Amino acid sequence: MSYLPKIGLVVLALAFANPSASLAQQSAATTKYKCMIQMTNYMGEGAYIVVSLINGKGAYDKTLYVLGSNKKWYPDVKEWHKAYAKKRTDISTITGASVAGGDRSVTVLEIESAKLNKDYKLRFESAVEDKPYYVKDLEIPLTTEALAAKNEGTGYIRYVRFSPNTSN
Repeated sequence: MSYLPKIGLVVLALAFANPSASLAQQSAATTKYKCMIQMTNYMGEGAYIVVSLINGKGAYDKTLYVLGSNKKWYPDVKEWHKAYAKKRTDISTITGASVAGGDRSVTVLEIESAKLNKDYKLRFESAVEDKPYYVKDLEIPLTTEALAAKNEGTGYIRYVRFSPNTSN
């Protein structure tokens, strides 16, 4: 007599007996957004831009993307670097090239769906060698409305636009 059908029934029963496991997976669901950053026509080196998720208390929650891969320049993005130095995480998969004046960059940001339309913001910090640093070049609420709008920067970023990422 084979035990295989019985083992299958036990596995199936265990899968339905632990609904909290599937809830945990749903709470960690993310949504991908294409993020297009259009730069102003400034003169100088490429800008280092850090896109961070900021919680309701104004603290750094997570680094979403870093434009500029040379770690020696990370201290120039001062506020982000202070938070990053306290809680180092591997950001190698979320880094790309710096972006020069007048250029644009398109990246994909992965954002936890549960944080959308809550008390979170996206902060775009920018720094350029031998030029002023902008801790809040752009800061927008993480809401459906803000992600659908054109958001104007105050420093090296002219504007940022988002669109749902339909490709995987």
